[in-house]
Amino acid sequence: MTETASTQILVDADACPVKDEVVRVAERHGLVVTFVSNGGLRPSRDPMIRHVVVPKSADAADDWIVDNSNAGDIVITADVPLAARCVERGVHVLGPTGRPFTPESIGMAVAMRDLKQHLRETGEIRGFNPGFSARDRSAFLSALDLTVRRAGKR
Repeated sequence: MTETASTQILVDADACPVKDEVVRVAERHGLVVTFVSNGGLRPSRDPMIRHVVVPKSADAADDWIVDNSNAGDIVITADVPLAARCVERGVHVLGPTGRPFTPESIGMAVAMRDLKQHLRETGEIRGFNPGFSARDRSAFLSALDLTVRRAGKR
């Protein structure tokens, strides 16, 4: 195990496209990974990989992640409100494209999310998300590795 052994990675797992990448980086650094979902994930025999199944209510996974993360941990999510809650707690947060949510960037991320939601509700834009590319996957791997190293230096 490395000096980051006390750091854990928590994943908002229901729609996460980078679960395998998280496991690869975590194994390399000796970190525990917790996948939090409403169900449907195949359990792992690896003792460093945990699965937590929460009720199917709207924010159950988000609430569990916030309640079980600590400053210095790493959370993987595309959910901007969850990212904001975690950033407030001193948690390192990455989106699945490798985009970091930081104290400096979270305000703009929340504002853009709210604006896009408003525009979708009024019919000004459609709610399509861009496809997930090999470039996104590669950027995520690099960003997660860097984030793990930073988390270990706290």
